[in-house]
Amino acid sequence: MEWTRLLSTKRQRQNRYKSQKYGDADLRSEFEKDYHRIIGSASFRRLQDKTQVFPLDKSDFIRTRLTHSMEVSSLAKSLGQNIGESILVHKKDSSFTVQMKEDICNILQCAGLIHDIGNPPFGHYGEAAIREWFERNLPLLTYHGTSLEELLEPQMREDFYHFEGNAQALRLVSKLHFLVDENGMNLTYALLNTIIKYPVASTKIHPESGDIREKKGYYYADRELFEDIVSETGAGNHRHPLTFILEAADDIAYKTADIEDAFVKRFLTYHSLRDELRKLQNREKKYADPEEKDQNWFCPADKLVELYDRAKKNGVDDPGDYAVKNWIVKAQGFLIGCATSGFTSHYEEIMEGTYKKDLFAGTLAEGLVKLLGEIACKCVFKTETIYRMEVKEAVMLDNLLDRFVGAAIKYDDPTQKLNSIEERLISFISNNYKKAYRYHAEEKSEVYRLYLRLLLVTDYVCGMTDSY
Repeated sequence: MEWTRLLSTKRQRQNRYKSQKYGDADLRSEFEKDYHRIIGSASFRRLQDKTQVFPLDKSDFIRTRLTHSMEVSSLAKSLGQNIGESILVHKKDSSFTVQMKEDICNILQCAGLIHDIGNPPFGHYGEAAIREWFERNLPLLTYHGTSLEELLEPQMREDFYHFEGNAQALRLVSKLHFLVDENGMNLTYALLNTIIKYPVASTKIHPESGDIREKKGYYYADRELFEDIVSETGAGNHRHPLTFILEAADDIAYKTADIEDAFVKRFLTYHSLRDELRKLQNREKKYADPEEKDQNWFCPADKLVELYDRAKKNGVDDPGDYAVKNWIVKAQGFLIGCATSGFTSHYEEIMEGTYKKDLFAGTLAEGLVKLLGEIACKCVFKTETIYRMEVKEAVMLDNLLDRFVGAAIKYDDPTQKLNSIEERLISFISNNYKKAYRYHAEEKSEVYRLYLRLLLVTDYVCGMTDSY
């Protein structure tokens, strides 16, 4: 892969409106234009009322998908600066330029903002609830007497059985934002390729491979766009190099933020975090180098205790609060350094498309990243409080899918008549979404149109906020 192609500024629709008299007076780069398209969109604003971890939380402190996405955007840009500078300073790639470094930062800043834009309400549990609904119901639903499971082509069927917010993000920004035309936000191909976390179809997922082919990256309905994007950027069926950086920024953001939010919500205490970090430190103390100037970086429990003792010495009212929140900031700095090292030390493999792991693998941060995930899982995600909320969420999503899918199967079928309730249900779906459906369904086969109508329902549900 080559940066000259990976940083492609191509869009589905090229700009047709440059002034003949004054030339192009807009001095923004194509990737800076992407940024302004994103932050001005309703889809981005709706992230303010979507769950990160705690649904419908009343506290202003607890993160939403919007604040999480802004944090990922900031961290991704910082990583882009570090990695771009390292490539230049250490002359890892003779074709890499200062302008490319700037472009990378702008692309990553945008990618952080939209990496979760396709996620349904209620966080990752919402994705699981939608997948499980289709697993239960697709074999039972019929269309003109034939089971939908039998009627749909394999990839169409697997798209629903492997429903994924990442694939929905590509669909949303490229098709569903139907304001000007059918090209959605009409973002650059470099940016679109960066947000395709898993460059595989739903029929080619191999989670046991240890590779990045864990989940689907695009819908059957979007396969032509996917192929056009990866052909233009030269990424092919490999992960775009910037996707590794985006994934690392996401990991840093949510794994540290989940700890902080859990602490504020009293799912986790200073002492329990300290004890868990001590276990990690004892397991991995063999990695500490006595000659290393910043040896404490390899001792996360010692750093937390040091901050706690400093707070007590300075008379801070709540030394645990001071220690945990400041430790989060320092941990993020450490993780940024390790992710930078992970990318630059595997640069050739990443550019060849043969690297199969994340950027923390083999670094001093690998154990810490894993531990933070385990703490959040044990102290938050598997608690009765969260389980009770998820049971309620499942009831809501199941009810919506029960009603809307039944109506969508009949919609746009001249041989079937919607009843009064089904007519009202279809009327609730965004006109933009229905306009996109009609455009992409035109002159297509009956089965393909049915598949698009099922997507119309998941599009609508994914667009909902928690409150709505």
